Amino acid sequence: MAQDSVDLSCDYQFWMQKLSVWDQASTLETQQDTCVHLARFQEFLRKMYEALKEMDSNTIFERFPTIDQLLAKACWNPFILAYDESQKILIWCLCCLINKEPQNSRQSKLNSWVQGVLSHILSALRFDKEVALFTQGLGYAPIDYYPGLLKNMVLSLASELRENHLNGFNTQRRMTPERLASLSRVCVPLITLPDVDPLVEALLVCHGHEPQEILQPEFFEAVNEAILLKKISLPMSAVVCLWLRHLPSLEKAMLHLFEKLISSERNCLRRIECFIKDSSLPQAACHPAIFRVVDEMFRCALLETDGAPEIIATIQVFTHCFLEALEKENKQLRFALKTYFPYTSPSLAMVLLQDPQDVPRGRWLQTLKHISELLREAVEDQTHGSRGGPLESWFLFIRFGGWAEMVAEQLLRSAAEPPAALLWLLAFYYSPRDGRQQRAQTMVQVKAVLGHLLAMSRSSSLSARDLQTAAGQDTDTDPRAPAEQLIRHLLLHFVLWAPGGHTIARDVVTLLAHTAEITHEIIGFLDQTLYRWDRLGIESPRSGKLARELLKELRTQV
Repeated sequence: MAQDSVDLSCDYQFWMQKLSVWDQASTLETQQDTCVHLARFQEFLRKMYEALKEMDSNTIFERFPTIDQLLAKACWNPFILAYDESQKILIWCLCCLINKEPQNSRQSKLNSWVQGVLSHILSALRFDKEVALFTQGLGYAPIDYYPGLLKNMVLSLASELRENHLNGFNTQRRMTPERLASLSRVCVPLITLPDVDPLVEALLVCHGHEPQEILQPEFFEAVNEAILLKKISLPMSAVVCLWLRHLPSLEKAMLHLFEKLISSERNCLRRIECFIKDSSLPQAACHPAIFRVVDEMFRCALLETDGAPEIIATIQVFTHCFLEALEKENKQLRFALKTYFPYTSPSLAMVLLQDPQDVPRGRWLQTLKHISELLREAVEDQTHGSRGGPLESWFLFIRFGGWAEMVAEQLLRSAAEPPAALLWLLAFYYSPRDGRQQRAQTMVQVKAVLGHLLAMSRSSSLSARDLQTAAGQDTDTDPRAPAEQLIRHLLLHFVLWAPGGHTIARDVVTLLAHTAEITHEIIGFLDQTLYRWDRLGIESPRSGKLARELLKELRTQV
C-alpha cells in the first residue's frame, strides 16, 4: 500500500510536467507526444481517482496541493477529452474535490470552479471555437457562459427524454437504449449538482420498452445514496420510479430507516414518526408493489425479534403515516385493498382501516366486537378468504394499533361483565401462536384479574402491593411470558384511568419495574399510550399529566 502511494506521487510529478509542456506549446511535436501518451495518462487518471475517492476535499489538497492545476490542464486539452474514457474519469476526479457542505468562502469558490470546469467538459466535444468566439463577442465570459450552457443542455436532454417516453413504440423517434445507458453513466458523478436534477428525474421516469433494465445500476445506486443523504431532492414520482425499477435501492432505503431508528432514543414515537415521514417510504408505499416490499421487511424484523414491542410500535406508526399519505394522494383508493393485503379478509381489512377518531365513541365497543368476530373466524375457522393463518391475521391486526390497544381500556372502563369477544381479542393480540385451549385459559385468567381490579376500584383504600397480589404479579412466573405482559399492561391502564389509581401509580410502577427489560417495556407502553391519546383526542388532563411524569422519571433511571 505504501509502495502504491510512492508510485502515485512519482507518476503525479511526471504527468504534471508533461501537461505543462503540452499546455505551453501547440506544435505538431507536442500534439504527437500527447497522442502517444494518452493511454498511459488515462491509466494514471484511473489510479488517481481510486486514491481521491477515499479522501475528503481537505485531505486531497494536503496530499496533492496542485491537483486543481493538473486537472484543469487535462480538462482544457482536447486530445485528452476525446480519448476513450478520459473525459468520464476526469469528471469523477473533479467531483471528488467538491465540498458537500462548504464551511468557508474558499470551499464555496472551489465548488464554483469545479462546476465551471465540469460545464466546460460537457460542452467541449459539442461546440467548436467559433461558438466560443461568438459568445465572447457578445460579452459573455466562459465563467458566465458554461453554467448556463450546462443548464440548457440538461433541460434539452430532459425534454428529449420526456418525448421519448411519450413516443412509446414509435421506434423512429425513440432514443436508443445505448444512448439512455450512456446518459445514465455520465450522470453518476454529476448527480449532486442542482442543475442536473431535471435530467436525473427524466431518466428515472423514462421507461424503455426493452425486456431488461437499460439504465446503469451505478446510476440508481448513486441517486438513491444522494436521496438518503439529502443531497438532492426529487419529486415523489421520480423516487417511486427509482424504487420500482431498482429493488436494491428500496431495500437500502428501508435498511437506512432501520439504522436511524436503532441509533435514536428508544421508545420515542414522535421522533420515530418524524424519521418515517422524512424517509418518503410511507408516500412511496401508496404503490402496492413498494408497499409489499416494505411490508415484507417489517414482517422479517418482527419475526427476527420475536414480536418486540418496539418493532410493533414502529409498524403501527408507519401504518398511520402510510394511511395519511394514501388519503392525501387520493380520497378513493386507486388500487383495491386486495393488492395491499392479498392474504387477509377484505371485510376485516375494511374495518381495521377505519381510524378510531372517525368512529363515534359510542360505537367503539361495537366495532371492537365486530373486529373480534372477523378475526376469530379467520384464525379459528379459516373463513372469509383468509389464507395466511393466525400470524397473517395477527400481523394485520397489530398494524392498526389504534384498535388493538383500545381493548384493555374498554374492558377496564366498563362495570359490566367483560365481553368474551374483547377477552379473546386481548388474548390473541398478546399471544397469536396460542391454540384454542391455551387462549381460553388466558381469557379466564384475564377475566379474573379484571374482576379483582374492578372490585378494588370501588375500594376506599388502595395499595400497590394489594394490586400486585390481586393481579398475580407477585408469583414466580416468567415476567417475559405474553400473559404476564398482558396483565402488567392491564395494571398500568388501571392506575392511569381508575379514580384512586393515581395515588399509587408510582408505587405500582416501582414494584413492576424490577428489571431493566421491564422498565423499557413500561416506558414504551407509556409513550405509546400518550401518542395514541394525542392522536385520538381522548387524553384526560389528569391521566395525561401522570403518564408524562412517570415517563420522564423512568427515562432518567435508564
